[in-house]
Amino acid sequence: MNRDLKVPRQMAESEIVDWFRDRSRENGDGYTSFLGAGAYLHYRPVIIDSLISRGEFLTAYTPYQAEISQGTLQSIFEFQTMICELTGMEVANASMYDGSTAATEAVMMAVRLTGRHAVTIAKSVHPEYQEVLSTYAHHQGMALSSAAYRDTGRIDLKELERAVTGETACVLIQSPNFFGTIEDIAAVADIAHRNGALLVVSIAEAVSLGIVEPPRQADIVAMEAQSFGVPLGFGGPYCGVIATREQYVRQMPGRLVGQTTDRNGKRGFVLTLATREQHIRREKATSNICTNQALVALMVNIFMNVYGKVGLRELAKQNLAKAAYAAAQFGKHAKVLFHGAPRFNEFVVQTSEDPYAINNRLLGHRMVGGLPLKKFYPELGNAAVWCCTEMTTRTAIDTAVSLVAESQATVKAANEANVEEVAR
Repeated sequence: MNRDLKVPRQMAESEIVDWFRDRSRENGDGYTSFLGAGAYLHYRPVIIDSLISRGEFLTAYTPYQAEISQGTLQSIFEFQTMICELTGMEVANASMYDGSTAATEAVMMAVRLTGRHAVTIAKSVHPEYQEVLSTYAHHQGMALSSAAYRDTGRIDLKELERAVTGETACVLIQSPNFFGTIEDIAAVADIAHRNGALLVVSIAEAVSLGIVEPPRQADIVAMEAQSFGVPLGFGGPYCGVIATREQYVRQMPGRLVGQTTDRNGKRGFVLTLATREQHIRREKATSNICTNQALVALMVNIFMNVYGKVGLRELAKQNLAKAAYAAAQFGKHAKVLFHGAPRFNEFVVQTSEDPYAINNRLLGHRMVGGLPLKKFYPELGNAAVWCCTEMTTRTAIDTAVSLVAESQATVKAANEANVEEVAR
């Protein structure tokens, strides 16, 4: 090269601090968000950042000399225990990247367990989770097929019956699914098990487990635990979870921490199972791309400890009540899709106007609207999935509803004017 590199000039510390403050103001501070779809805005107890900022936790990566990291191992053990209590499973791993990779790793685990290579996926599973699975499956000889959803938002059981065969390794569903609808886990499990396949249940909204019956009929549960005290942070890092039955533990990817006693009878924690390529030969590993998000899992652990069983149930009830109120109000002016099945804190609203246009007007009121679905589900037209959490106020809901009502009225008036024009 015959010129200097185009590197910006160095900045003083004070300038760097100002620069980051300016960037942080672009993150929607002071905005009400109705976005959900796999990343949820929940309150984070301040104690979380105070504890994870301790040097022992903040600077630690994967503890390869695991037994000297007793504090980290104890935290992971408690994390695993509470995840099992929440999901109704018998064992859980020490966390993974995020919900999308956890769901994919769970499917690959089912393929190893059954020796089959066909996978049936509900179309109501998060579309980006499906994309991640498709990427993994591309070079692994996995045949992916899908089962449609019904007008209730749930998977079409008759279509699922036809899709699941003697070659199917597992059925992958999400509950609450991408439309916010809670699936009939028992019915889906019955179809899968009758054909010798396993059932993998993905959970993107962990707070739902505070009030929704855990998927005990599942063989593997893959969860995104971001809702439990993990900030949204531009899509990561998040906290994936895999929980399963004890009989399948040796095919579970990641690491498992166990409790034991030393020769003096004192309680201690050990790395019980670590079938990762960092610990065993690459070809023997259950996964070549998974890790333990230990610091993020610690956030989840602290959150679960702070809220406890009663607190988590109360939190879930708040989410349920606010979403029910919002759906009822939107339903007075627009069409709320997928009635006839229970939902948690998300619902789908179909409007006459493009939801992107509605969302642009909402921004003027310091609100982020629902996620338009046209990209993923063009058959739903002008539909968007809206989410309400404990952070959503009634005033914000009423304001959003009034703007949607205004939009509907404007479109209706324009249509009527066009009809009159044609008639003339």
